[in-house]
Amino acid sequence: MQERNFHLAVDLGATSGRTILATFDGEKVDMQELTRFKYPMIPLNGHLHWNLPLIYEEILTALKKCHDAIKPATLTSIGIDSWGCDVAFFHKNGALSCLPFCYRDSHTDGAADKFCSRMPKETVYALTGIQFMDFNTLFQLDTIKRHSPEIIDSADKILFIPDALAYMLTGNAVTEYTVASTSQMLNPATGDLDPAILAELGIEREKFGPMVNPGHIIGTISKQIQDITGLGAVPVIATAGHDTAAAVIGIPTPDKNYAYLSCGTWSLLGIESPTPIINEKSHEFNITNEGGIDGTTRFLKNICGLWLFERCREEFNDAPADVAALAALCRQSDCESIINPDDPAFAHPDSMIRAISDYCMRTGQEPPTIPADYVRVIFRSLAKRYRQVLEWIRQLSPIDIKRLHVIGGGSLNPYLMQYTADETGVPVIAGPSESTALGNVLVQLRATGSVNSLQEMRKVAIASTQTKTYKPQNK
Repeated sequence: MQERNFHLAVDLGATSGRTILATFDGEKVDMQELTRFKYPMIPLNGHLHWNLPLIYEEILTALKKCHDAIKPATLTSIGIDSWGCDVAFFHKNGALSCLPFCYRDSHTDGAADKFCSRMPKETVYALTGIQFMDFNTLFQLDTIKRHSPEIIDSADKILFIPDALAYMLTGNAVTEYTVASTSQMLNPATGDLDPAILAELGIEREKFGPMVNPGHIIGTISKQIQDITGLGAVPVIATAGHDTAAAVIGIPTPDKNYAYLSCGTWSLLGIESPTPIINEKSHEFNITNEGGIDGTTRFLKNICGLWLFERCREEFNDAPADVAALAALCRQSDCESIINPDDPAFAHPDSMIRAISDYCMRTGQEPPTIPADYVRVIFRSLAKRYRQVLEWIRQLSPIDIKRLHVIGGGSLNPYLMQYTADETGVPVIAGPSESTALGNVLVQLRATGSVNSLQEMRKVAIASTQTKTYKPQNK
């Protein structure tokens, strides 16, 4: 039996994160939550920001706890994944120059159109293959460059969130491929940030770290961090820095004939393609090509996910506080109204309940009246949107899609899973809910020599997880 190694996965989502202490016995991964923490968006001077120092402090706290939890053993590696698009700015001395802007900040409303008035959308898509969304890094940087150019001009380094935190731990700056691919600045043909786009932005390539792939060893934690935490010179691995890329790596699939749905605050539905798919049809459908492990492409579409449910939950007065009990209310409603989850009205409304009601009235449908109605409308609408996007992807897919793997927290919602199976007409394999952390750890395992290939990583994923299958039922 192989000696058990300890790995720390830092998994950062929208407004909350956790650290996972994982061990590997040569066959399967065992994961235990070490810490959990929150970092709500900070409203400051009319903008929304992330408290990156707080996140960094929470990572240090986790490293201290890790030292105490595993001694006398040692920590083998650390990996960090997070949401995409957002970046942090650093001065030459390594100090953070300002709090990172949050992708939900409204300062980028209409930003894609503003940039594409100078560089046509057709050109941008041909270069990047990325879905147009106002908060993509390209449009965030263009907005900052127009409104607050001093932020970019004075920055020595511009780093995506997982790379920024790794830089703070090690002093080494890199740009990890999968998270950079969310930016709409990376050219998949060259594997680097596109020079024409950077020229249009007026930002030098040197401000970004060198491009590295998942599994690259960024460096070891600094001597200062070693002294603070009691740990030794632990390697920090550039895992699949984008959380969805990590989650796809953790899918327990024996073959390639599947589509996946990463189901959480956002829904990301796609396939793991051997090559990018960039053509007129993919542009028409606004489907994205993001980087995966070993040169694969995550051909997917971003869909507004359980953000709708989460926001409504905050507004419900006479409804169960328990999430599972609230989700179960969908069985007590017969409301047939359907919304488009990706309508701009649902991006960041003051009231999600009012936005859904207004949409229904605007489209000639009966508006929901009670929490059960809203829950049913949201779940059924998401499932119908999944069906539509899956049909688009089928038209372009080189893969024979025989099932849908659902990963992330939404996989624990039996009602949404059954609606999805019924709508798409394919078996839904739900789980694991911890796919992102698992994928993070699997990359660390390969980087440290415990596994050798993606195929072996998937075998470990199968051995380490349990799933539940939902079959389509007659409506």
